[in-house]
Amino acid sequence: MSRQSISFALFKSLLAGSLSIAALTPIYAHADPLKVVTSFSILDDMVETIGGDHVDVQSLVGPDGDVHAFSPKPDDAQSLADADLIVVNGLQLEGWIDRLIDASEYEGDIVVASDGIKTRPFEGHEEEENGDHDHDHDHDHDHDDHDHAAGGEEGHHHHGDVDPHAWQDLENGEQYARNIRDALVKLDPDNADDYQANAKQYIEKMEALDAEAKQRMSQIPEANRLIITSHDAFGYFADAYGLQLLSPVGINTLAEPSASDMGNLIQQIESSHAKALFLENMSNPALIHQLHEETGVAIGGTLYADALTPDGEGSTYLGMFQHNVDTLLDALEADD
Repeated sequence: MSRQSISFALFKSLLAGSLSIAALTPIYAHADPLKVVTSFSILDDMVETIGGDHVDVQSLVGPDGDVHAFSPKPDDAQSLADADLIVVNGLQLEGWIDRLIDASEYEGDIVVASDGIKTRPFEGHEEEENGDHDHDHDHDHDHDDHDHAAGGEEGHHHHGDVDPHAWQDLENGEQYARNIRDALVKLDPDNADDYQANAKQYIEKMEALDAEAKQRMSQIPEANRLIITSHDAFGYFADAYGLQLLSPVGINTLAEPSASDMGNLIQQIESSHAKALFLENMSNPALIHQLHEETGVAIGGTLYADALTPDGEGSTYLGMFQHNVDTLLDALEADD
């Protein structure tokens, strides 16, 4: 046999072997990271923490952005159209989300991260379980039936009868993590072990921080437990950690207090001997500065309410929470 014939036979043998190996190599449906779109930055961090390298996450409302005031762009509809999964807060926080989903013609699953939490009412409404709302965890494409439906005219943002800022209680944050974990496992079962392990570790960190926050906040003197913030985003926090809350504009950052409302609030602050006012990273500071000038009450720092920061301690959900606890304690725990 000639040298050329031997070389050709060897080539055929190697080629056959490589094809056999390729045939035995499994092809995974999600070899590339899952494309996940979240409504705002806090959910972005949660999905990244649980999904790890298996997810590519984009947040519609970025760090320091105001989800209440967000106005979608055409590019946002395209991002949803290209997504494997959408994650929203629910509780009508995102009053613009249904119109955006309809425009995108997205047909995949939508995770309502707040599913299963015990909601907090506002404006005198009775407390109700989140499960009583018409959430559709598997998404039947009828967006108007979702808890996060728009409701109202274009440009207006109605929150319904519950407080949507549920992530401000770490026990609720744990439920958010479970819902995100379950959705990722369902969509990408090949990586289920990683999602479950990441979520377990994440929830354990939330439990530890929750216990620390309750222990430390209990040290604040009773007379110092009133907090005044730009908008009513800390109701769940106040309920969970034993504080009282006042704000100039209520739930929605787009609202403007009347002169009468401001007058009543100033009187309430003065009569209650509030110890500190607090700014928010994504809200206009003008109202808090006005209250400071009118009442003489000190500004105790900046809290992270509806958005993370681009970097630093407030760039993660757990970092945000730790910062808020530390900032509140620094301002409130020392008795005069």
